[in-house]
Amino acid sequence: MASPRAVRLLAVVLLTGSCAAAVRRDPPAPLPLVIWHGMGDSCCNPLSMGAIKKMVEEKIPGIYVLSLKIGKTVMEDMENSFFMNVNSQVSTVCQALAQDPKLQQGYNAMGFSQGGQFLRAVAQRCPSPPMINLISVGGQHQGVFGLPRCPGESSHICDLIRKTLNAGAYSKAIQERLVQAEYWHDPIKEDMYRNHSIFLADINQEREVNESYRKNLMALKKFVLVKFLNDSVVDPVDSEWFGFYKSGQAKETIHLQETTLYTQDRLGLKKMEQAGQLVFLAVEGDHLQLSKEWFYEHIIPFLE
Repeated sequence: MASPRAVRLLAVVLLTGSCAAAVRRDPPAPLPLVIWHGMGDSCCNPLSMGAIKKMVEEKIPGIYVLSLKIGKTVMEDMENSFFMNVNSQVSTVCQALAQDPKLQQGYNAMGFSQGGQFLRAVAQRCPSPPMINLISVGGQHQGVFGLPRCPGESSHICDLIRKTLNAGAYSKAIQERLVQAEYWHDPIKEDMYRNHSIFLADINQEREVNESYRKNLMALKKFVLVKFLNDSVVDPVDSEWFGFYKSGQAKETIHLQETTLYTQDRLGLKKMEQAGQLVFLAVEGDHLQLSKEWFYEHIIPFLE
């Protein structure tokens, strides 16, 4: 028969073990990721967004990745990247994110090309559920003034867009129906841009400052801007880091820090840079040409 002291020791051991088991926790699930594709692409192209989704899932097991599809079909999703009002697209996405139970505790976001600026609009306009980190891969945050090269498979659409933009990018009908017109930024006609751009001029606070836009963007933990040094699509490429053409001409470009957007801190970017929230990454290569190794080394850490 065991002595009373032995019984007490056994009880302590069992209690300690049961307490340790009670406080043991499974590791927290990784933060979900929302992806928005670029012009002429779709949510599920196995060579683009499908490949990105797969790479993320391989490196971060168990992650929930939502690749946004704007429309009922993949073809409709691609067409909407050209012809669906951007403000309507952003509103649709905001509603979808708010209704997704897997995103309610927060999520990271990664936008490619125009998808980068569209997700920035989501961050500024729709703070719930909260976006934690925003990664813009080749996003044109000061807009474009030209379409030097469009996705090859959409060449006929690109030709139509070029003709339409040259005919009158800031007419009401074109602004409301053509995606690329909504971030067309003419540095020679700045007043036309400020007064008639229904999307970019709004999210860039070119008119009245919306303090909620500023507050919501500054709530990001990190805002990562990826610039492609040999980009042949975005004109000017400086737009990927919030730079643009110096007003009144289309040859000389200025950096973000020289723009009124920064000096007047209309978006909070100056304070974000000072606080270490802005991250500027540069990569050799043409538009959206990322190696798997570069992606793993420079992007995955912001998603883990």
